[in-house]
Amino acid sequence: MRVLVIGSGAREHALVLALSHDPAVTAIACAPGNAGIAALAEPLAVDVSDAAAVAELATRWKADLVVIGPEVPLVAGAADAVRKAGVPCFGPSAAAARIEGSKSFAKDVMNTAGVPTAHSEIVDNPAHLDAALGRFGPTWVVKDDGLAAGKGVVVTADRDRARAHAMTLLDGGHPVLLESFLDGPELSLFCLVDGRTVVPLLPAQDFKRVGDGDAGPNTGGMGAYAPLPWAPPGLVDEIVRTVVQPVVDELADRDTPFSGLLYAGLVLTSTGPQVIEFNCRFGDPETQAVLALLHTPLAGLLHAVATGELAAQPPLEWERGAAVTVVIAADGYPGVPRSGDVITGAEADGVLHGGTRRRDDGAVVAHGGRVLSVVGVGDDLAAAREEVYAKVEKIHLPGSHHRTDIALKAVHGEIAVPAN
Repeated sequence: MRVLVIGSGAREHALVLALSHDPAVTAIACAPGNAGIAALAEPLAVDVSDAAAVAELATRWKADLVVIGPEVPLVAGAADAVRKAGVPCFGPSAAAARIEGSKSFAKDVMNTAGVPTAHSEIVDNPAHLDAALGRFGPTWVVKDDGLAAGKGVVVTADRDRARAHAMTLLDGGHPVLLESFLDGPELSLFCLVDGRTVVPLLPAQDFKRVGDGDAGPNTGGMGAYAPLPWAPPGLVDEIVRTVVQPVVDELADRDTPFSGLLYAGLVLTSTGPQVIEFNCRFGDPETQAVLALLHTPLAGLLHAVATGELAAQPPLEWERGAAVTVVIAADGYPGVPRSGDVITGAEADGVLHGGTRRRDDGAVVAHGGRVLSVVGVGDDLAAAREEVYAKVEKIHLPGSHHRTDIALKAVHGEIAVPAN
């Protein structure tokens, strides 16, 4: 099987790495890829936001399967274009990808399907903002209604800060979503979906805030771990039954069936799981941890999703133990990151490139905000943490920063699920 992966981040590096271990895969290309991915896959040039260009590349390269990593090409219709060209594609249609591309659409789907989620309100006129803010709080959740790469959200007890963020979005022509605050531990559940069939992967937890102790602004994600030792028995089955399957069925009933990876971001509240958001693709950095534990060959799974044969697949097999991912970010991130600094010590297994490029002299340099994702695997979370931070200490990137507390509360047993 010839597999073409679309994207350039650590998520795509994790996908390429997993595919490279699959004996069914005879060739892998990644467009546009990065310096680390190039060691495993043929690098190809493409504008990922150009759906027609993605489809043309898939045809020209004679791909048997296209795997689209980021949300931007999915929302732009790249999966539609690839399928129209006659190539199986892992990724939802543009219509189904609205579950991530439009938060108001996602809320409508959830409300119709009876899925538990935070109370919300859309504000598209600055004149209505103050009254709407008065209906929420004292902790305000303010979101960009469209794609924001994980950085369009402000959660704050400061009304003035909430208002300022909302006005920034509205002044830029972006509708604002206000949500009630949900209190409890968060988790991410990835589910393979081929229209009606849902197969969940291991649940994970990611860390959005830039600093230790969840300090500072939101980012695209500074680390993750899987599985969740604190999760109650039957949690994944409950989420599939009450959240994912109803949404999948509702999308199918709207003639916009979802095919690909449906990512549910949830909070475990005292009344049960409630949805924060849906994404239409593998999440970053959770993918790096989850795929490190997947024993089932990946290519066959993704091809089964793309061809509607997921129900015929045997149960997934997982490695024992746990995985922890730590993101090393460039100086300035999540603001404007500094580029061009040389990275050293990143040759170990489990170091996945997110924002890198190779200079003409062969040096690997930072070229993005979240530069590397470092993955450690162990018999349990404590062992995985020890391994990942030993790798992190050997990596040098001037001015870089990373969190030191990824999975620490879980290791210490400090995460409590509210009683029903």
